[in-house]
Amino acid sequence: MPRPTPHDGRVSTKQTVEELLRRIAEGDPERIGQMFADEVDWKVDWPEGDYSRTVPWIRHRSTRADAADNFREIGEHHVPGESTVRVDAVLVDGPDAVALGELAHTAKPTGRSYSGGYALRVTVVDGSITRFHVYEDSLAVARAFGVVQVHDR
Repeated sequence: MPRPTPHDGRVSTKQTVEELLRRIAEGDPERIGQMFADEVDWKVDWPEGDYSRTVPWIRHRSTRADAADNFREIGEHHVPGESTVRVDAVLVDGPDAVALGELAHTAKPTGRSYSGGYALRVTVVDGSITRFHVYEDSLAVARAFGVVQVHDR
C-alpha cells in the first residue's frame, strides 16, 4: 500500500505519522519501511556504545531498507503477543511531529518484561519520513535484554 494521499494530492504530516503508527501497530516491517525516504536521519537515544549483540536493533541506520530491518529485528527479539504500544498524543508543527505514549514488551532472550514512556520525533517531507528519532527508557530495555544487571533492593 502506498503512502496516504488526501484528495488534493498533498500528504499532511499528521496523516503520515498516523499511518506510520498504524503500520507499526500492525507489525509489518515492509509496509512500515515504505513510509520512509531513501535516506533517513535515524536516532535511537542510547548511550554511546555497541549494543548490537544484545539489542540488535540499536545500531546506526540511514536508509528505507534499514527502517524495515529495524522493525523486523524488534519483532524477532520480543515475545509475540506480549507487546503493547499506546499513543497518548501526536503534536504537529509543519513538517515535524512528536508522538508521546507508553510501551510494554517482553524480551524473547530473557523472558523479562519492560515498560515505559516514549517520545518519537518525526519529520515528513513530501509524504516520506526523513527523520526518525526515538527517546525511550533505554535502561529498562538494557535490563530486560541483560545488557545491565538487575539488582534487587
